[in-house]
Amino acid sequence: TPDAATMSAALSNPTRVSRLYRHSLKTMLSWAVQRDIFYTERDRIRREFETNLHLKDLGVVEKAIADGEAKLAEYAHPDPYTVPTAYGGSKYARNPPPPPGAKGGR
Repeated sequence: TPDAATMSAALSNPTRVSRLYRHSLKTMLSWAVQRDIFYTERDRIRREFETNLHLKDLGVVEKAIADGEAKLAEYAHPDPYTVPTAYGGSKYARNPPPPPGAKGGR
């Protein structure tokens, strides 16, 4: 099976940039849970992406994307935020509904 770098390189650049931006925001949300801090960091991340918006040379674009992916990997949170009710969250499958046709009572 191909690794993440190979799969990432096979995608188009706009797709890679969109995914990089989205994952950057999700990673920042793990580090800055307070919304006011997150909004400030979100704006900083957006400015970083917009500074490279003018790039046209494919080699330079590829290097900028690779640098961004490396920076994202560097900032990966050891315990990323998970929505409590999502898979892996603290409330996942807590008190699941009874199966259809089950009779209540003891």
